[in-house]
Amino acid sequence: MNLRFECQPGCTACCDQEGFVYLTEDDLIKAAAFVGMTARAFEKKYVYRTANSLRLRKPPEKQCPFLESHGCSIHPAKPTQCRTFPFWPELVENVTAWKLTKRYCPGIGKGPLIQIGTAMEIAEEQRRAYPDDYE
Repeated sequence: MNLRFECQPGCTACCDQEGFVYLTEDDLIKAAAFVGMTARAFEKKYVYRTANSLRLRKPPEKQCPFLESHGCSIHPAKPTQCRTFPFWPELVENVTAWKLTKRYCPGIGKGPLIQIGTAMEIAEEQRRAYPDDYE
């Protein structure tokens, strides 16, 4: 599979997709520190915790509370799920899924060729961060 990807300036297409933004405990701590809050206060305001997961609460009319017109307002501390996109296991291990993702992600097919080993390392980071999703 030919993997080319380069995030396009000003693009928030991946952020606008249906679904949830899941967090690891480490993601929560980093994002909280980035916005100058304690982890507890950040969780109370922005996070929905279940027995198995943490996810960002969705505000009305958008998919993520940190998605602004210019992009991600916590970009330097964005969650693993966001940082590893589009190199998720279910995308890099499936040619059809990769091609379907290209329909909404203009960065796929652009930029330098990504070595498959590099893509798989990023996919493995995603798999380690969310092991319950990849059993």
